[in-house]
Amino acid sequence: MDKQNSRYRWGVFVAVLFTYLLMASQRTAPGLITDQLIRDFNVTASTIGLLTSIQFLVYTSLQIPMGILADRYGPNFFLIIGAALIGLGTIIYSLGTHEFVLFFSRIFTGIGDATIWVNMVLILAQWFHTKEFVRLIGIAGMTGSLGFLLATVPFSTLITLLGWRAAFFLAGLLLCLCGFLLYLVLVKKVKRIFLDEPVVVTEEVQREKTTVLLRRIFSNRQAWALFFCHFGVVGGYVGFISSWAVPYGMNLYEMTRSDASQMIMIGVIGALIGAPLTSWISSRLETIKRPYIVVHITVLLGWFTFLLFNGHPSFFLLMILFFIIGFGYGASALTFAAVRQSFPIKESGIVSGVANTGGFLSAVLLPIIFGYILDHFQATSGNQVDGYYYGFITPVIFSIIGLIGVISYKEKRQGTGNKANTRMS
Repeated sequence: MDKQNSRYRWGVFVAVLFTYLLMASQRTAPGLITDQLIRDFNVTASTIGLLTSIQFLVYTSLQIPMGILADRYGPNFFLIIGAALIGLGTIIYSLGTHEFVLFFSRIFTGIGDATIWVNMVLILAQWFHTKEFVRLIGIAGMTGSLGFLLATVPFSTLITLLGWRAAFFLAGLLLCLCGFLLYLVLVKKVKRIFLDEPVVVTEEVQREKTTVLLRRIFSNRQAWALFFCHFGVVGGYVGFISSWAVPYGMNLYEMTRSDASQMIMIGVIGALIGAPLTSWISSRLETIKRPYIVVHITVLLGWFTFLLFNGHPSFFLLMILFFIIGFGYGASALTFAAVRQSFPIKESGIVSGVANTGGFLSAVLLPIIFGYILDHFQATSGNQVDGYYYGFITPVIFSIIGLIGVISYKEKRQGTGNKANTRMS
């Protein structure tokens, strides 16, 4: 029986995407309890910023190595271990009694998180024909945004009902069970179903040395343009909602935790719309660069609006701004359409890793910088409005860098087709 023609492939698809949904939710779920961590552990805002960034730092540093390992040793093992590591890290997080334990748990979670996208894409490529794969990879990309959505009102409600420790413990336990589910679906049952599958002997392809390939990619201006392009739209959104969005809503707008999580949900809805819509527009116009420039300019204006209103826009305008910023994050799928267009397929994996590193490097930096700025104003004047106002300068600068990156990108004018749906998450 051929894997790509079997009904079983849909079971694989559901199991992998359900796991991805839960794994993605744990990227931003800790942002819901920022104020409680500060109170329970008696730590500063800068410490919380560093705690948020440590997961993204680990994730970012492992993107390129994970791509190389998955290509050489297969994706199943790494995705199973990744789910288990995120589950274990989340359980440790729920049981932590000292900030050191929280840092240790987020490192665990970051290692597991780094396994998600590359291995999921490779697994789906093994089980689905090319036409199916192109269509389903867009759904896979949207699943990450649905994971963010799960980490807003639904998880906030669970925290309210059970307390934050019980809620995170339950999420961690469920992820560990997902790791076991993946083992059953991807390994154990596959051996039974495809026991008699003929062994296909393929001609060994001589690979370029990793050091030579990396040196060539890192000296390529196009790769750096895509690095900075992704830097500008990912970190502002992911870094802010995973650390300071909920405290911002609670402190400056006197929202409840549930209301603040609904504010985040507006951004997630923007991301869900942004991914398919900008991909469709790019396909219709047969250009990636022009719509992506518009996206970058819009995101820059969105962050700059926070400065125009002294960090405290009206509530209605705030909802619009969160939608715009989320939409820009969803549109970051175009970065990987540009990768596919600019580089041969044998290099697109590692270049995608480089571009994704840029996006999540900004997600590492923003919470730390924002936290230090808030601490400074809290210590000197106690004025939280000023702290958030000057904090918003950071995503504005990041957005300017992203705009420079997309302008520097040299497009090969050709049809983008469905490639714009391919995103890294």
